[in-house]
Order: sequence, then structure tokens, then C-alpha cells
Amino acid sequence: QVQLVESGGGLVQAGDSVRLSCAASGLTFSRYHLGWFRQAPGKEREFVSANSGSGMTTYYADFVQGRFTMYSDNAKNTVYLQMNSLKPEDTAVYHCAAHLTGRAVSSPEGYLYWGKGTQLSVSS
Repeated sequence: QVQLVESGGGLVQAGDSVRLSCAASGLTFSRYHLGWFRQAPGKEREFVSANSGSGMTTYYADFVQGRFTMYSDNAKNTVYLQMNSLKPEDTAVYHCAAHLTGRAVSSPEGYLYWGKGTQLSVSS
């Protein structure tokens, strides 16, 4: 059984940094595409970042603007999202996802496995 468990969210101030973690069980990270998505209240799920299973290629949404870094520790089966220079508009529930199937990396429909998410709130 595949499980993805996110952690690291919380309440922070604008300009702060946070590192989100996503620990996986039941699958080997290095064999799958991995993605981070977020969903703010009343909005659709939004692509944040993704990388290939090998981690050799990483993709970011335009709004990231160099503030976030996604990386994996395959030995720990954990993927991270380092988030710097946070803004109030980054407030959302952040989900990790795994296993892209025939869709663009930014398409949530292409991911088979999802974590329940971790809430990040950024105050101004």
C-alpha cells in the first residue's frame, strides 16, 4: 500500500522560510515522477514543482520565481520542498504526489498517489 505523508507546514510570517517534507512508503521514489501541488481555499489545485524519478530534471511553476527548491533523498524515500521568501499568497494546503502517467508534469490528473497535505499559512 502506497502512502505519502507530508509535514512541515504551519503559520509563518512573510519573508520566512519553511521546508516541507513528504515521506513515502510502499514505493521507491527513484522510480517515479514526484510533484508538489497546492490548493488554497476556493481555488483549484495548482502545480508547484515536480521532478523526474532520478531527480535530474526539476520543473517549477512560474510563480515560484526562484524562491522554492525541490529535492529528494532517495535513501530516506523523502522529497522536500524548501520554500524561501514566503508571501501571503503562498498560503495553501501543500500536497505531494507520485507516479506521473502520460500527462504533463504540471497536470494533477497524471499522478496516481497523493498525500493528504500539510497546511501552510503565511501572514503579512
